[in-house]
This record gives sequence, C-alpha cells and structure tokens, in this order.
Amino acid sequence: MEETVYHIYAKDKCLYNCLKESEFKHIWSRLEEMGIEELSYEKLPPGIGGVTSVDYKEPDGSDSY
Repeated sequence: MEETVYHIYAKDKCLYNCLKESEFKHIWSRLEEMGIEELSYEKLPPGIGGVTSVDYKEPDGSDSY
C-alpha cells in the first residue's frame, strides 16, 4: 500500500523524514507546542520520497566498487 509521507524542517534542517500522516500530525503538534521557530513541512504523494509497496531488487552482477 502506498502512502503520503511528510518531511518536517526547522529552518533548512530536516528534523523528521518519511513520516506517515498519523506520525506527522502527532509530531507537528508537539513541535508547535514547544515553540520551535521557522517550522515547515513537505507533503509528498504516494510513491515519491518515501513509503512505497514496491520491493527493490538488487541488480544481478557484482559490486561496481
């Protein structure tokens, strides 16, 4: 199942990434209560920047390094 994910920032620093909506709501409200300045967030649609139902398979062959 694909889900929308959230990233939370304070100024230009990422504090939390790839949060599910329920996690985001909880953490966001706590950060606001703490008075953290210059908070922002990014909401990413399903399949972009985080949670997805597609399992990644390593390509055949040996390591390239």
